[in-house]
Formats: sequence, C-alpha cells, structure tokens
Amino acid sequence: MKQFLITGASTGIGESCALYLAEKGHMVWAGVRRLEDGERLARQAKGLLHPVLLDVTDSESIARAAQTIRGQAPRLDGLVNNAGIAVAGPLEFLPLEELRRQFEVNVIGQVAVIQAFLSLLREGRGRIVNMSSISGRIAAPLFGPYSASKFALEAISDSLRRELRGWGIGVSVIEPGNIQTPIWGKGVSRGRQLLEKLPPEAKALYGRAIEGQIRYVESVDGKGLPPIEVARAVEHALTAPRPRTRYVVGREAKIGMLFARFLSDRLLDEMILGGSVRRLYGRKA
Repeated sequence: MKQFLITGASTGIGESCALYLAEKGHMVWAGVRRLEDGERLARQAKGLLHPVLLDVTDSESIARAAQTIRGQAPRLDGLVNNAGIAVAGPLEFLPLEELRRQFEVNVIGQVAVIQAFLSLLREGRGRIVNMSSISGRIAAPLFGPYSASKFALEAISDSLRRELRGWGIGVSVIEPGNIQTPIWGKGVSRGRQLLEKLPPEAKALYGRAIEGQIRYVESVDGKGLPPIEVARAVEHALTAPRPRTRYVVGREAKIGMLFARFLSDRLLDEMILGGSVRRLYGRKA
C-alpha cells in the first residue's frame, strides 16, 4: 500500500484525486484548510483517507502537517501539489496584491510544500505531481496572472525533475483543459468584484472584455470533463513503472498543445483572439 499526500483536497480535482486513490487501496493524506471538509472526505473514503489541516501559504501550517505525517509515516510515495486559485483581470490595472496572491498560492506555496516533504519522499523514492493547466502553455487575454503562475510551475517542475533525478524522485506535470471544478466559479465571483473596484478609465477600456470573458466562463462552467479524468492521470503518474513527464488531459487541451507547439506566435494570437477583439473591445485588431 502506497502513501500519498494531496494538497487542496477539499473540492474539485483534489477531492476527486484523494477519493480515487483511496478507493484504489492507497493511504491518502488529504490536505484541507477546514476541519469539516476533512471529516466529510474521511466519511466518503471509509478508512484509507486521513485529513490533515494544510494551508500552502502558511509556513506554520505546512510545518505542523509535515510533523503530523512524519510521526505516522516513515516515508511518502508521492506528493500531489494541487492547491491553487485563479486570478484574472487586465494586467494594466490589476492590483499588485492580487498578482502576489496568485503566485503565493500557485507557485511559492507549491515549493514550500515540496521543501517540507522532500525528506519523506526521498525515503520512499517517491514522486511529485504538480497540477498545471493548458494555461501553463497558452496564455489567454485577461488570464495573465493565472497563466503566469502555471508557466512558472512548469519551469519549476522541469528544474526539480532534473535536480532530483539522482535520487530517483520523479516529477510529473498534469495539464488539464476544461474540467468541472469550482475554481472557475470562484474566479467569476472574484472577477465581478474586481470589475466593481476598477477605476473609471479601466472600466472604459476593459469593461466589455471582462464582461465577455465572465460570460464565456459561465457558459462553459459544468461542461468540462469530470475531475475523475484528471485523477486517473495522477494515479498513472504516481504508480506507473515509467511515468510521463507531462499529462495533457482533455481533447481541447491536446488540440491547444498542438497549436502552441506548431503555430507561430502571430498565428497563435489570431487563433486565440479570432473575432473577439472587435466583439470584446469594440474595435478592429
């Protein structure tokens, strides 16, 4: 029986991964920020899931979680860095504290958790799985903060994979497309709040674009792949004899990756924007 730690396990992809791995007979440490979420997961898993309070932006919380797990497990076979948030908005007017918050959760928090648990992973010759996104390879307008954090996580994963190879610790990246997860609903709510706080100049320049993107996210919300598809990719990355370095999950993500690989930047710009420049900004490209 292998032992895994999953951060951000309260909802969405993290929850699905935690329950799926426990169902497969693995011991799962499910990182949650609220005790009630952990208790709910433990009831659903019926025995092999152990919740642990873990906030990836709080060094003391990470240290306590590491101490708890180290006291009960001599090793870890895998760490899944799933915790994340989505910040969106025009970079010209984005409050810098929002940009810092995006990186604090999606990048710095991931590294902090990796640092805290590497000794346990080294004992088990374990694996690290970082949850990236198609947005970590293609940056859409108004999603710059989120994409930037995922681009950074991709780079960190590459460096880490090469640094840890000598100890047999594998590092894989999961790159999902549109998945049914609460992160985008939360992002829409935050986007509306940001729109209300923008100065008049910003609303005049970007208001239509932000409203258009919000409507788009709302239109696709609930229409993506179920998170269990990501959980299957995560299991493969954690348990396969020869795991892949990257797992692209979903048809649209695979198509997007092909475009990103073979199209020039200018052509990729045209593909992403299409007719949206006129539709969103009210002018020609």
